[in-house]
Amino acid sequence: MNILVISGDSTPEHVDYSKNFPEAQIDIVGIKSLNAEVLSNKLRSYTGEMLLLVDARSEKIEFKKSAEELFSFVAETHENWSLIYSDYEVDDNGTISDEHLLDHHIGRVRDNIDLGKVWLLNIEMLKEILPLSNSTKLHFLYELRLRLSEVGEIIHIANRYAGSPYRIYAAVKEQNVFDYLMASKDSQLELEQILTDHLKRIDAYLAPGAFYSKVPYAQKKYELTASVIIPVNNRPEFIGAAIESVLNQTVQDIEVIVVVNGGDTDPTIQAAKEYMQGGSRFDATKPDVKLVVLDINNIGLCINAGLKRARGKFYVQLDSDDQLISDAVEKITAVYKSDETIGMVIGSYEVWQKDSASSDITRMESISVVTHAEWTEENGRNNLLRINGAGAPRSFYIEAARDIGYLDMNTSPYARNYGEDYDFVTRMSEHHRIGRVWDPIYKVVRHGGGTDHSINRSTVDRNDNAKDEMRREAIYRRQIMNEVVNG
Repeated sequence: MNILVISGDSTPEHVDYSKNFPEAQIDIVGIKSLNAEVLSNKLRSYTGEMLLLVDARSEKIEFKKSAEELFSFVAETHENWSLIYSDYEVDDNGTISDEHLLDHHIGRVRDNIDLGKVWLLNIEMLKEILPLSNSTKLHFLYELRLRLSEVGEIIHIANRYAGSPYRIYAAVKEQNVFDYLMASKDSQLELEQILTDHLKRIDAYLAPGAFYSKVPYAQKKYELTASVIIPVNNRPEFIGAAIESVLNQTVQDIEVIVVVNGGDTDPTIQAAKEYMQGGSRFDATKPDVKLVVLDINNIGLCINAGLKRARGKFYVQLDSDDQLISDAVEKITAVYKSDETIGMVIGSYEVWQKDSASSDITRMESISVVTHAEWTEENGRNNLLRINGAGAPRSFYIEAARDIGYLDMNTSPYARNYGEDYDFVTRMSEHHRIGRVWDPIYKVVRHGGGTDHSINRSTVDRNDNAKDEMRREAIYRRQIMNEVVNG
């Protein structure tokens, strides 16, 4: 077996991989000296059947004695494998835990998927996909993984107990859904290019402007301009501020539809009724506030129920713990008027923090306005398959939900009240342009009970599974679309 170790500044020099791989040729290459050409030439130089690639840039890695036999047997028993990865153990100051990784499939095109620190590569298939792109400066492993998935099967060795072939010595970092916002622009652009090239090679790429059609009801008259739908469960302390942010919009021919999904005893009901006729905060000069009460906690159902009852031309998103900036509806509707092929508009948002003691919210200056600039006119709908966020607030023609299918109601695998909007955006982008508002028109409020706060690995995996299934379906749809056009 050949072994290639990618080292970094913190790579422990004392780790001796030859102890458990006594007959292996072991090469070490420093990450600082690595570029696409150097790595491609290095990978080309190997002979034989298998190369063990070890990413030791930041962690100490130790193999178990049976690791070579396990990897070799798995390779021997799978004819069309291109890459084999495995679960691994983590030693955090003497506390041992297992990292159970996700099984690979065609929808796993995110750049942040954890496939571990050790990959077994099929040398014959490696030579099919080399050289790597010269434009790749940082994310060699992302490109390598995607390209190997095109020529062979990526195999996962799972672990139940004491079944991992190696251990790393490092603490597993806290999971945070805002991590991707901290990536540099150059890094994001490189990742986007790697994914775009991959989608082109598997015929799932949508060319700029392809498949767009005019919205058939763009000129149709409606009773109201917009319906702001707020799905909510047991958040009486937030719903008032959310409703008031709608009532204070510069555009007033709108309505608020609060959809409570906690049943008749949900305390949010009484908080919302304060803004309806007979309530202490009712104002007849302001937009109507409607209340829908469901006893099934299903976010997709909430939004769809609101859409069914809506009188507006456009749907506008508002989460119960967030707020619209006063000119949000005005700026959103102006974008629709610019082009009749625009079926959805996505805005930009600020991140705010709620103080648990005072309940005051303050702007988190450490996070700049989130514009999702990676959503470009030319390539946004392709790049969406790489990232988890589609931006906020989202808006679309209400009748479009009828035409392209309502929001998912936990029928997608692993969904569980997650990703219903992501699935809808991917489908919408296959038919109509996505317009953008670059100014901040939304306040995302972070708090201890929020779903966008730091969450554990199992929750992240469940959520990633849900969106990756949606990516898989999107790739299949797009391959069919291209096949029909190209014959």
